Amino acid sequence: MAIYTLNEKFVHGLRDIYDAEHQFLEAQQQMVQQATDASLKTNITTHIKQTQQQITKLEQAFQLLGQEAKRQPCDAAKGLVTEGQKSMKEAAGVPALLDCVINGAAGKVEHYEIASYRGLIAGAELMGQEQVVALLRENLSQEEQTAQLVEQSEPTLLRKALQQEGQAAPGMGAAAHT
Repeated sequence: MAIYTLNEKFVHGLRDIYDAEHQFLEAQQQMVQQATDASLKTNITTHIKQTQQQITKLEQAFQLLGQEAKRQPCDAAKGLVTEGQKSMKEAAGVPALLDCVINGAAGKVEHYEIASYRGLIAGAELMGQEQVVALLRENLSQEEQTAQLVEQSEPTLLRKALQQEGQAAPGMGAAAHT
């Protein structure tokens, strides 16, 4: 579909993130089943609920714009999901390592979503769509919070993977060997 106006670009981007959120929701449902770390499982479960809310907010944005809530296939989301699934299969035999892979894949997704929402917000602001801006900002806020959780949990998950391999993480000292 050719894009000739800012409004068409905006609706295309909205449909793109709408598809991405659906793809990421399905991927999260797979991830939560394979994750072994309790905190990671909790974070994913929480984000599944948030993603469902985000999809609803996107549907509200479409309605405010007088547009059909329709998915535009998002190749970037497909690539991120495919990469995550491939890495999960490769690490499937090592639970703590699999948790690291899942968390890393989630981080990549969050940053894609953050960039997408920031761009959409800028477009909606320029078009004077304040109600749409408010909905998109709510989604962006959740994505930023989730990205922060993912980043904060990374060191703990990496330490667990190292311990599972029988190695002490740097800075853990002799206590790790006892």
